[in-house]
Amino acid sequence: MEDKTNPKGKRRCSFCGRSETEVGFLITGVNGCICDSCAEQAHEIVQEATRQKKSGMNLNLADLPKPKDIKEFLDQYVIGQDSAKRYLSVAVYNHYKRLLQPESKDDVEIEKSNIIMVGSTGTGKTLLARTIAKLLHVPFTIVDATVLTEAGYVGEDIESILTRLLQVADYNVEEAERGIVFIDEIDKIARKGDNPSITRDVSGEGVQQGLLKLLEGSIVNVPPQGGRKHPEQKLIPVNTKNILFICGGAFDGIERKIAQRLNTHVVGYGAAKETVNIDRKNLMQYIAPQDLKSFGLIPEIIGRLPILTYLNPLDRTALRNILTEPKNSIIKQYIKLFEMDGVKLTFEPEVFEYIVDKAIEYKLGARGLRSIVETIMMDTMFEVPSHKIDTFTVTLDYAKEQMGKANISRLQMA
Repeated sequence: MEDKTNPKGKRRCSFCGRSETEVGFLITGVNGCICDSCAEQAHEIVQEATRQKKSGMNLNLADLPKPKDIKEFLDQYVIGQDSAKRYLSVAVYNHYKRLLQPESKDDVEIEKSNIIMVGSTGTGKTLLARTIAKLLHVPFTIVDATVLTEAGYVGEDIESILTRLLQVADYNVEEAERGIVFIDEIDKIARKGDNPSITRDVSGEGVQQGLLKLLEGSIVNVPPQGGRKHPEQKLIPVNTKNILFICGGAFDGIERKIAQRLNTHVVGYGAAKETVNIDRKNLMQYIAPQDLKSFGLIPEIIGRLPILTYLNPLDRTALRNILTEPKNSIIKQYIKLFEMDGVKLTFEPEVFEYIVDKAIEYKLGARGLRSIVETIMMDTMFEVPSHKIDTFTVTLDYAKEQMGKANISRLQMA
């Protein structure tokens, strides 16, 4: 008997009813079919529903990760830096509470507390930001201040910061307006000097002036695809009032500014008392807003970054722990790489001490560890995939040999 709904016996999509000749192709199920067009629409619906479910708007105060929980999560990936972790944990927790604050009759409105983190290269500023992004229920993006210039000059406009946040939030403006932005290398936009110049400081003070409206909170017109603004372009208004900004920078040489400030009190009754307990090996812990001003940040920017914290320089113990302890430690990454080739990689304990010695010698912080391990493992990573071996052990002699070869080749190239 012929089916009246499908007289020619052709299969039809169970959702839209079109026959297989009217669509690209049909996917057959147990009791029906779905066409390619309906499958794409279903995928978009599922994505939108999932995004709304994950949205921070569905959070309540009881479900928020508490500051101690956030710090414990950071401890799994970042070694040390307890002070910076505490500041970050409290800032993120308070940011969530600001988003959830009900309208009150007492007119008390919680203001956001933007953060600035200061620490030498390789101490973990960007790693802290990337790690905390894994835990968040709000859009999070990391932008680099070195590419920012004043409007009209080669480089990126200030608004490109918000373009990245919009992209992370899938252009959901309401969600982006509750996000967190980490601005890295903030020290690179410091004022270049107090002396007048015939050339404009287009990537220094000019960028700082442009950042003021973002940090404070205002409605900014953002080009959705980035790039320069032009008259025909459709712009998206974004309110930055509830966006939390976390800034980080190495501020190389700021220790001299701190030392100068600490040494100014050389006369009077309080002089001896103030200089006795100063730790000259770690001046960063004494950093104050006036040091940032001396370095080249304008007072208006400093005022909009009320929370100032620092990262300690990494000592030998911290560097040794960074090699093996975190969930994504450098050594675990190389073990995983070799495991994918069916090779069990092991290291002699003396090798770790040797790597730490070299990292301290090169003064590159945790980044130095990675480059040293890469140098030691390069020949092995080149050879092992082509040979059928089950295990490989990195010995101290092998590590020294590989470092020696690398140093000789660099000398020959110089």
